[in-house]
Amino acid sequence: MNTKFDEYLDFPCQFPFKILGLADDRLPDMIVEVLQQHAPGDYSPKVRPSSKGNYHSVSVAVTVTSKEHVEQLYLKLGEIELVKYVL
Repeated sequence: MNTKFDEYLDFPCQFPFKILGLADDRLPDMIVEVLQQHAPGDYSPKVRPSSKGNYHSVSVAVTVTSKEHVEQLYLKLGEIELVKYVL
């Protein structure tokens, strides 16, 4: 990834991830499982259903330590089968 996170952020810092995925009760747990593997911590994801209920938006703040750490989390969260987008 060719990002500029290192130019705009002072690490370590809290970084907000918003993950959009299919409406499934397992989605928040799958997200937390990936986060625990790559950035262990205590997470309380906030889940908002879409207007039609087909998708969920999961927001979670993660303490990241470097540009590479942010990029790795984007990739790993995007690999979850229920996830459509990671913002």
